[in-house]
Amino acid sequence: MSSATSPFPDRIELKGEGLVLRDWAEGDLAAMPELFDHPDIAYWTPIVSPFDEAAARARLDRSRRLRAEGTAILLAITVDGGAPLGEVMLRRAPEGTELGYAVGPAHRGQGVAGRAVRVMAEYAFGQLALDQVILELEAENAASVAVATKAGFSLLDVPLIKGEDKGRPYALQTWGLNRP
Repeated sequence: MSSATSPFPDRIELKGEGLVLRDWAEGDLAAMPELFDHPDIAYWTPIVSPFDEAAARARLDRSRRLRAEGTAILLAITVDGGAPLGEVMLRRAPEGTELGYAVGPAHRGQGVAGRAVRVMAEYAFGQLALDQVILELEAENAASVAVATKAGFSLLDVPLIKGEDKGRPYALQTWGLNRP
C-alpha cells in the first residue's frame, strides 16, 4: 500500500473486457494533449482546457498525489498496456464512490468508456468491497448517458448536483451500479 491512510496500492493494472487499465506513466505525457485537448472534454468534464504539455504534467502529478492521499485513482485506458486511449477514474467522495472517464476523440464509438467503467466497477466491488459506485452526468450529455446505460447503471432518485464550472452552470444526475 502507498501509506497507512491510502486504500489503494502503489501500482494498479486491471485487465478485462479487452482492455488493460494501468497507471499513467512519464511516457504518456506526450499523448495526453491529443486525448484531452478537445471541445467535448472541455465542455463536459472538469479537465482543464486548453490541455497542453503543462496540463499533462499537472494531471500526472495530481493523479499521483490523489492516489497517495487515498482520494482517487486515475488510470490510463489501453488495449494492451501500451498507448493510452483515455482515462478512467475512481474517486471517493461524500456522495459516494464515483467513477469517471474521458476517451480521446480518435477512440470513441468503440465501447471503450463503457468497458473501462465496468472493469473499474469490478475492481471497486471486488478489491474495495464497495456495495455501489456512481456516475454523475449531465442529462444533455447523450454519449455519457449511453455509456451509463450500456454499463448497467440506473438513474437514482436523488437531488441534482448543481454547480458551475468553467463559467457555465451544470446539473448532474446521479447514476448507480450496485454490487452484483
